[in-house]
Amino acid sequence: MKKAILIVIVMMLLKPVMPVLDYVINYDYIAKELCENKTKPQMHCNGKCHLMKELAKAAEEQKQESDRKSAQENAEVLFFQAPVEFAFSPVIVIPYSKNETVYCNLYSHSNTVSFFHPPVFIS
Repeated sequence: MKKAILIVIVMMLLKPVMPVLDYVINYDYIAKELCENKTKPQMHCNGKCHLMKELAKAAEEQKQESDRKSAQENAEVLFFQAPVEFAFSPVIVIPYSKNETVYCNLYSHSNTVSFFHPPVFIS
């Protein structure tokens, strides 16, 4: 299966070169039988006129194939999605200030005038 696919791909790539290969393989036959300038040997054509006709024919076939491909109607489908609307609200920027903490002493004491005296034992 892989070999068949490879052969098809090679043939597709070599299709424009096939007239040249045919000319090289059948050089003697083309030079003696198919050459249009057989009567004028001083031109040294040797079948090149036949090769040029075959190349022109191959180029015309390739051009027709490309024209058929480009003539196909292509439908373009475009999708549109409405953009999302954003509402920007102003942001109030407060400049950064270092937090200054005030020392808070939670210790309290009561000022009494009298001092504590231990009980006195009278005997």
